[in-house]
Amino acid sequence: MLKIKDLYAGLEGKDILKGINLEVKAGEVHAIMGPNGSGKSTLASVVAGKEEFEVTKGEIVYENEDISELDPEERAHKGIFLSFQYPIEIPGVSVTNFIKTAINETRKAKKMDDMPASEMLKMIKEKAAMLEIDRKFLSRSLNEGFSGGEKKRNEIFQMAMLEPKLAILDETDSGLDIDALKVVANGVNKLRSEDNAIVVITHYQRLLDHIVPDYVHVLMNGRIVKSGTKELAYELEERGYDWIKEELV
Repeated sequence: MLKIKDLYAGLEGKDILKGINLEVKAGEVHAIMGPNGSGKSTLASVVAGKEEFEVTKGEIVYENEDISELDPEERAHKGIFLSFQYPIEIPGVSVTNFIKTAINETRKAKKMDDMPASEMLKMIKEKAAMLEIDRKFLSRSLNEGFSGGEKKRNEIFQMAMLEPKLAILDETDSGLDIDALKVVANGVNKLRSEDNAIVVITHYQRLLDHIVPDYVHVLMNGRIVKSGTKELAYELEERGYDWIKEELV
């Protein structure tokens, strides 16, 4: 589904990613861990197409198509979803209207008619119930006055509604207490299927107790320096990152 080959990318002429290689197949969950400043969020942003980052070398191939030159909305229409570490507030736009617009824009890009209102309402009810979201929440302005947990739950609600093929969750666990973490993780697990793939970027192994990854990758200095199974995450929790740095010397 996603194949990243020898990817170099950065800001203002300075590379942050320095030769990333990663392959994600449908049905898989990959976790990317690493110290602060190692390039995790940059990788998420570059795959999603954030325009301030410049790709200087390499390829991002999604479903056998090089998407390096596509705009963020084109990538979104093809089924790539990025949840933000710090979701922004949009006063005056309700959660429901935001979702309706996003879904219908994607349908328009696929030459489909808008989703019928009755179908949209049914889907909103189902997904809100799945994520234990109060219906009143859906009429509030997007992220305005939301707690950290509400913002993250709302991001997973958007993911549930948009049904992306590739979801990238950038530190969805930051700022969450254990109850909110469980609700978010439960929502992600219910959305896992053989037809989609999920990339989870996290600092902490605790999230991976709830969203169990097939593979864990360690990103350092803009490169993936070690890969393994979920056991690698436990080892990182116990030993930190210094032992990996020593292995690289």
